[in-house]
Amino acid sequence: MFTTIMVWAGSWIAMKALVSYIGPFQMTAARYLIGAVLLFGLLIILRRPLAMTPWKLTLLTGLTQTAGFQALVQLALVQGGVGKVSVLAYTMPFWVILFAWALLGDRPTARHGVGFVLAAAGLVCFLEPWQGLGDWFPAVCAVAGGLFWGLGTVLSKRMFDLHAPDLMTFTTWQMLLGALMTLPAAILVPHDPIVWGWQLTVGLAYSCLVATVMGWLLWLSVVRRVPASIAGLSSLGVPIVATLFAWWMLGERPTFVEVLGMALIMVGLWVVSRRPRARPQENLVQPSQHQEHS
Repeated sequence: MFTTIMVWAGSWIAMKALVSYIGPFQMTAARYLIGAVLLFGLLIILRRPLAMTPWKLTLLTGLTQTAGFQALVQLALVQGGVGKVSVLAYTMPFWVILFAWALLGDRPTARHGVGFVLAAAGLVCFLEPWQGLGDWFPAVCAVAGGLFWGLGTVLSKRMFDLHAPDLMTFTTWQMLLGALMTLPAAILVPHDPIVWGWQLTVGLAYSCLVATVMGWLLWLSVVRRVPASIAGLSSLGVPIVATLFAWWMLGERPTFVEVLGMALIMVGLWVVSRRPRARPQENLVQPSQHQEHS
C-alpha cells in the first residue's frame, strides 16, 4: 500500500513536469505503448500466458481505465495544478460505487450518501463558482478522468470475478489496447512539437517503468482481492502525497479554499471506502460468507 502511494504520487509530478515537452495524447500513447512492450517482455521471461484475456472486457477496460482516464488527467494537467487535478481524479471511488450498483448489483448505503454530499461540497470549493468558474476546464477533465477510472475498476473486478485471468497478462493486454485507442488522438490532434531531451527521457522512464508497469500491477492486484466498492481505499493517500510533493517540488501552494475542498473530498472518500464493521451475531451465524468477502 505504501509503495503504491509513493509510486503514483511521484507519477503526478512527472506527468505535470512533462506537459512542456510533449502533448497529453502523445504522452498517454507513448507511456502505455512502452509499458505494454515491457510487460510483454516480462510475460515471455516469466513464462506467463501470452494469449489475450476475454476480449470484450479487456477492450472496455483498456478504453476506460487506460485511454480515457490517463488522457483526461494529462489534459487537465496542461492548465491545472497537481494537487487539484489529482484530488479530483481520485473521486474515482465515488464513481465505483455508482457503477458497482449498476453493473454488479452492489446497492449504495446511507454511508455512501454522506460521502457523496461531502465530496460534492469539496468539489464546489475547488470550482469556486463565486469566482466565475474561470478554472473549470481542468476540473471537469479531472473529474471525468476519475469517472472513467471508476468504470474501468468495476470492469476489471467483473473480469476477475468471471474469468480469473492471469493478473500480468490482463494488465498487459488492456494497457496495449488502451494505448492503441489513444494513437488516433496522438496523431491527429494539433500539438506543439515534442521537445526531446534528458527531461523527457527521464520523465518517460519513470512513467513507463515505475508508475505504469509497477503501479498498475499493484493496483490491479488490489482490485482482484477486494470488493470493488472498497478498492479505492488503498489509493486514498495518493492525492495528499502528490499535493505535498507539488508544493515542495513545483511551488504549487494550495489556497485555503482548495485545502478545505481537499479535506472534504478526502473525508468523503474515507467514509465511502472504509469497510463497515460486521455485527457479532453475523460473525457467529454466517462465518463462511464473511470469509468469502474479506
